[in-house]
Amino acid sequence: MTTIQIRIDEKSKKEAKIVLNKLGIDLSAAIKIYLKQIAIRKQIPFPLITENGLTPAEEMSILKGSKEASLSKNVTSIMSTKEAIDYLNSISSV
Repeated sequence: MTTIQIRIDEKSKKEAKIVLNKLGIDLSAAIKIYLKQIAIRKQIPFPLITENGLTPAEEMSILKGSKEASLSKNVTSIMSTKEAIDYLNSISSV
Protein backbone atom coordinates (compact mmCIF):
# COMPACT_ATOMS: atom_id res chain seq x y z
CA MET A 1 0.00 0.00 0.00
CA THR A 2 1.00 3.59 -0.57
CA THR A 3 -0.24 6.94 0.71
CA ILE A 4 -1.33 9.93 -1.36
CA GLN A 5 -1.68 13.43 0.04
CA ILE A 6 -3.63 16.04 -1.90
CA ARG A 7 -4.52 19.66 -1.32
CA ILE A 8 -8.00 20.86 -2.19
CA ASP A 9 -10.11 23.81 -1.15
CA GLU A 10 -12.42 23.19 1.80
CA LYS A 11 -15.61 23.98 -0.16
CA SER A 12 -14.92 21.34 -2.83
CA LYS A 13 -14.09 18.75 -0.19
CA LYS A 14 -17.27 19.47 1.80
CA GLU A 15 -19.47 19.38 -1.32
CA ALA A 16 -17.93 16.10 -2.48
CA LYS A 17 -18.33 14.53 0.96
CA ILE A 18 -22.04 15.44 1.00
CA VAL A 19 -22.59 13.64 -2.31
CA LEU A 20 -20.44 10.66 -1.32
CA ASN A 21 -22.22 10.30 2.03
CA LYS A 22 -25.54 10.04 0.18
CA LEU A 23 -23.98 7.28 -1.94
CA GLY A 24 -22.60 5.52 1.14
CA ILE A 25 -18.99 5.96 0.04
CA ASP A 26 -16.24 7.65 2.02
CA LEU A 27 -13.76 10.02 0.40
CA SER A 28 -10.90 7.54 0.51
CA ALA A 29 -12.95 4.83 -1.23
CA ALA A 30 -14.12 7.31 -3.88
CA ILE A 31 -10.54 8.30 -4.68
CA LYS A 32 -9.53 4.63 -4.89
CA ILE A 33 -12.43 3.97 -7.31
CA TYR A 34 -11.40 6.98 -9.39
CA LEU A 35 -7.75 5.88 -9.65
CA LYS A 36 -8.71 2.29 -10.49
CA GLN A 37 -11.02 3.52 -13.27
CA ILE A 38 -8.22 5.65 -14.73
CA ALA A 39 -5.99 2.56 -14.80
CA ILE A 40 -8.70 0.37 -16.36
CA ARG A 41 -9.86 2.88 -18.99
CA LYS A 42 -6.47 4.49 -19.64
CA GLN A 43 -8.15 7.91 -19.48
CA ILE A 44 -10.20 10.13 -17.18
CA PRO A 45 -13.39 8.06 -16.63
CA PHE A 46 -15.86 10.88 -17.22
CA PRO A 47 -16.24 13.95 -19.43
CA LEU A 48 -14.48 17.04 -18.10
CA ILE A 49 -16.87 19.97 -17.81
CA THR A 50 -16.63 23.56 -16.66
CA GLU A 51 -18.71 25.13 -13.90
CA ASN A 52 -21.21 26.07 -16.64
CA GLY A 53 -21.80 22.39 -17.48
CA LEU A 54 -19.99 22.62 -20.81
CA THR A 55 -16.88 20.93 -22.10
CA PRO A 56 -13.88 23.25 -22.36
CA ALA A 57 -14.17 23.08 -26.17
CA GLU A 58 -17.86 24.07 -26.06
CA GLU A 59 -17.11 26.96 -23.73
CA MET A 60 -14.25 28.19 -25.95
CA SER A 61 -16.54 27.99 -29.00
CA ILE A 62 -19.16 30.13 -27.28
CA LEU A 63 -16.55 32.68 -26.16
CA LYS A 64 -15.11 32.79 -29.69
CA GLY A 65 -18.59 33.28 -31.17
CA SER A 66 -19.37 36.00 -28.66
CA LYS A 67 -16.15 37.83 -29.51
CA GLU A 68 -16.80 37.50 -33.25
CA ALA A 69 -20.37 38.78 -32.82
CA SER A 70 -19.13 41.81 -30.89
CA LEU A 71 -16.79 42.52 -33.83
CA SER A 72 -19.64 41.90 -36.34
CA LYS A 73 -17.77 38.89 -37.78
CA ASN A 74 -19.53 35.73 -39.00
CA VAL A 75 -22.92 37.25 -38.26
CA THR A 76 -25.79 36.13 -40.49
CA SER A 77 -28.37 38.49 -41.86
CA ILE A 78 -31.84 38.72 -40.38
CA MET A 79 -33.93 35.66 -41.25
CA SER A 80 -37.56 34.73 -41.02
CA THR A 81 -38.47 31.95 -38.59
CA LYS A 82 -38.72 29.44 -41.44
CA GLU A 83 -35.35 30.54 -42.86
CA ALA A 84 -33.73 30.24 -39.43
CA ILE A 85 -35.15 26.74 -38.89
CA ASP A 86 -34.08 25.65 -42.37
CA TYR A 87 -30.60 27.06 -41.75
CA LEU A 88 -30.27 25.30 -38.37
CA ASN A 89 -31.49 22.03 -39.88
CA SER A 90 -28.94 22.34 -42.69
CA ILE A 91 -26.00 22.82 -40.33
CA SER A 92 -27.11 20.24 -37.78
CA SER A 93 -27.07 17.46 -40.40
CA VAL A 94 -23.41 18.11 -41.22
